[in-house]
Amino acid sequence: MKYVVIGSSAAGVNGVRELRRLDPECEIVLISRDKSIYSRCILHEYLSGKRTPERLNFAGAGFEETYRVNWMKGRDCTGVRPADHVVVLDGGEEVSYDKLLIATGSHTFYPPMIKNLLGSKNMVGFRNIEDIDKLKEVAKTCKNIIVMGSGLVGIDCTVGFLELGVKVTLVDFAGWLLNRQLDQRAAQTYIDMLAARGVEQHYGVGMSEAIRDENDNIVECVLTDGTHLPCDFLVMTAGVRSNVEFLQDSGIELSRFGLVFDETGKTSDPDIYGAGDVSGLSPIWPVAVKEGIVAASNMAGVPRQMTDFFASKSTMNFLGLPTMSLGNANPEDDSYQVEIQETKDTYKKIVHKDGKITGAILQNDLAYSGVLQQLIARKIDITKVKKPVFDIDYSDFFHMKDNFEFFYQD
Repeated sequence: MKYVVIGSSAAGVNGVRELRRLDPECEIVLISRDKSIYSRCILHEYLSGKRTPERLNFAGAGFEETYRVNWMKGRDCTGVRPADHVVVLDGGEEVSYDKLLIATGSHTFYPPMIKNLLGSKNMVGFRNIEDIDKLKEVAKTCKNIIVMGSGLVGIDCTVGFLELGVKVTLVDFAGWLLNRQLDQRAAQTYIDMLAARGVEQHYGVGMSEAIRDENDNIVECVLTDGTHLPCDFLVMTAGVRSNVEFLQDSGIELSRFGLVFDETGKTSDPDIYGAGDVSGLSPIWPVAVKEGIVAASNMAGVPRQMTDFFASKSTMNFLGLPTMSLGNANPEDDSYQVEIQETKDTYKKIVHKDGKITGAILQNDLAYSGVLQQLIARKIDITKVKKPVFDIDYSDFFHMKDNFEFFYQD
């Protein structure tokens, strides 16, 4: 069996590992634009100088030899011909496959509706190691850096600059930072901490125009409320687009977000699978890892399914404050019940409906996270437990066998 994997980040690398584990004698070809393996989740530590490129590598030394993979580095895919079981590369080279895993991830999106933005020379995304190499140089001379977007990547970028002693201005159209992961109360703690470190922040506004000089460098960013911000360099983290351009004429099903695949990783073609950011649904690192493993398992003939599409999980530790977000912590309407427990230093919130927990936030005390994840994953009806929701523990829904193993019985 010959497997081809496109993409060398979380989903692709873990897909390769799983394929080799399940099919020791198979042929594996890895194709990637990247020439090295690195974690995008910790690029901010490379920016701040805490890590070297070698310490970004999550696959370990000797990846190619260990997993006996033919890695075609620095190559772009330009097309796929499913009928012929062929991947087409730059220069017209063709690579055949029996099963194909597409894990090409995503790229920075520069909104064309922002006046004068496209074509600006002093802006970059925060997606790959080349971006960070550029920003490390920028940090040496630029005094007014604007980070557009306050999601996980935007805050990573901001904190990385802070650790270099560089002034940063943060802008986001959302009402508060990390709005997909946190509610306004939990976000405010980070907002206050960033403000104390000198970060100027603008929420609820977008960027309407880039004012450029004669060299096409941005000198000012105009916000939608009319505010003018001085700008030496712009880092765009607010939007990404899945890397599916090479699939446009392939006949493989795409949505307006990206590649479409089911809970087994299978696409509209039975011999082609997908995993990770290429879906356009912004899966976080652990989900991308699991999607890669699940897809590879099914490619190798061992049936598996993703079982945790139910909720996203984000764990963060910005500026020394640990926070975990599970599912949707911002209820859609009044039909949800919200339980809050807070002290001077901690904040806990659980959202539930019809006895099932749909979202939660734990800030500065993550001790309850294990129980919460089990309650959500197993869809346990918390109304069956006659305790306050914050006092539920494993003994309330797990039972112990004679050999001291735990099991759950509905």
